[in-house]
Amino acid sequence: MAYHEWGDPSNPKVLICVHGLTRRGSDFNVLAKAMAKDYRVICPDVVGRGESDWLENPMLYGIPQYVADMVTLIARLGVNQVDWLGTSMGGLIGIFLASQENSPIKKILLNDVGPKIEVSALRRLGDYVGKPMRFKTKQAGLIYLNRICAPFGDFTPEQWMAYNGPHLIKDGGEWILHYDPAIAKPFAAVTIATAAMGEMMTWKAYDAITAQTLVVRGGQSDLLSKETVAKMCQRNPRARSIEIPGVGHAPAFITPEQVDLAREFFSE
Repeated sequence: MAYHEWGDPSNPKVLICVHGLTRRGSDFNVLAKAMAKDYRVICPDVVGRGESDWLENPMLYGIPQYVADMVTLIARLGVNQVDWLGTSMGGLIGIFLASQENSPIKKILLNDVGPKIEVSALRRLGDYVGKPMRFKTKQAGLIYLNRICAPFGDFTPEQWMAYNGPHLIKDGGEWILHYDPAIAKPFAAVTIATAAMGEMMTWKAYDAITAQTLVVRGGQSDLLSKETVAKMCQRNPRARSIEIPGVGHAPAFITPEQVDLAREFFSE
C-alpha cells in the first residue's frame, strides 16, 4: 500500500486522511499542505487504487482488508495515536478502526458517511464503479471525471485538473482510470441481507467509538441523510455534526472554508 506524506516526519502529531471508493490519496493534497504546519499528514492509496498494488483476489476488496492495512500502516509510522479524516469509504474504515479496544484514533472526522448508506447512492455508484472506461485523450477523461464529481463542489478548471488529473494514467495510446476495476466485484455481490447485516455491524462499531467525532454532511448528499446524522449524534455523546450547503457527496476539502473547518476541529 503506497502512501503520501507531508510535514515533519518526526512530528508525533499524525493525521491520516483516507479517500473514497474510487479515489486516491492525492485528493487531500490541498488539505495536507495546509495541515502540514501542525501535523505529519499521511494520505494512503487504499489497495487497488493509485500507486498501490492490486489484490489477486478481488473479493478481498473490503473493509476488513482495509482496516488491517491501516493497522499495519500505523505500526510502520511508529506512533501510538493518530487523528483521522475519512471521506466516504475512508470514513467507514475509520469507524471500524476507531471502534477497536485501545484504538489509536483520538479524533475522527467522518466526511459524508455513516453506518446507514442510502440505497439511491448505492445505485448511483453501481452505475459507474468498475465499468471499463478508456479515453482517447486525458482531457476527455477529465471531462468524464469532472461530471461524475460535480456534486463535490463548484471548482475552477485549475482546481479540477489538480484534483482529478492524478486519477488518469496512460495505457498505450489511451487513458484509463487509476483503480482496479475489480474493486466493483464485492460491491456488486452485495444483497439486501448482507447490506442489512453490514449496516448493523457498522452501527455496533460506531457505538463503540470513544474518539471525539465530527460528522460532516454535504447539504445535498444522496449517501448520508439528515436522519442518519441526527441518529449518529444521539447515539454518541462525543459526536457533533456540521452541514456544508450547496455540496453533495462528498465535500472535497479543497476550499478554504472546508480546510478551515478541518483545521479547527483537529486543533480543538
